[in-house]
Amino acid sequence: MIDGMWWLVILLAVVVGLWLLAKSRTPKGADNDSVKSQGEKTSMNDALHKTSELVQQYFPDYRVSRKSNHLLISKHHKKLAMITIDKKVAVGQRRLGDVPVINYHRVPSRAQLTANLQDAE
Repeated sequence: MIDGMWWLVILLAVVVGLWLLAKSRTPKGADNDSVKSQGEKTSMNDALHKTSELVQQYFPDYRVSRKSNHLLISKHHKKLAMITIDKKVAVGQRRLGDVPVINYHRVPSRAQLTANLQDAE
């Protein structure tokens, strides 16, 4: 029979072997997928930040509230629109209750924002 100490050694050897196998199969340059998702997240946040600055610059009477995935546009404490930037969703408008949700694939132009915010009012 094999002693308990040998079972522990065999178990540790199997764990180390599986870990080395998994480590050798990871792609070079990126140890995990979180690096890629973090890069996508920052580019989306940059687009939202630029859109927020655009609204504040050209529409001073609107108030912009920044959330993690969208911008909430309000005027006189009344929600006018929600702006999202998502390449996976079709460009256009939909409604969430009585607030229109406007989706863009990239930072919108001033003309697009003007037209969509006037439609939202």
